[in-house]
Amino acid sequence: MKKVMFISSTGGHFNELMQLKPLFDKYDYHIVTEKDKMTESYKEEFKDKISYLLYGTRSHLFKYFFQFIYNCIKTIFIYLKYKPEIIITTGTHTAGPMCYLGKIFGSKIIYIETFANKNTKTATGRLIYPIADLFIVQWKEMLEIYPKAVLGGSIY
Repeated sequence: MKKVMFISSTGGHFNELMQLKPLFDKYDYHIVTEKDKMTESYKEEFKDKISYLLYGTRSHLFKYFFQFIYNCIKTIFIYLKYKPEIIITTGTHTAGPMCYLGKIFGSKIIYIETFANKNTKTATGRLIYPIADLFIVQWKEMLEIYPKAVLGGSIY
């Protein structure tokens, strides 16, 4: 059974990631997200199949910088513990370091650009596009922006 890591930040990105829940049982999966009030309740459901990174927003840049460094270090430990063959992400900042680390170690990267953007690139999309083995967009218009992408349609 393939080892697949599903990773996203909290909020809408995590909601999109949870739309992929029917896929979980087809793989030896692990979920990574930020810990906040919304996501901490998933520990009960997923038990040892979920790991948390620190939640942080860029509105407090000094604090965010240290949280980002901490999350990058924790990402290394999580990756080495689970060694996924495939990383599937809906973004955002928490996913970037995991995808690049995975790429270095030979994981396949599948990125799903957020449904929220129909005409512009996201920061994480720009970052992951060059290394993604499969880059999926949910809007036909996004194929003009990401020419190597695949139209997957809405995951809602």
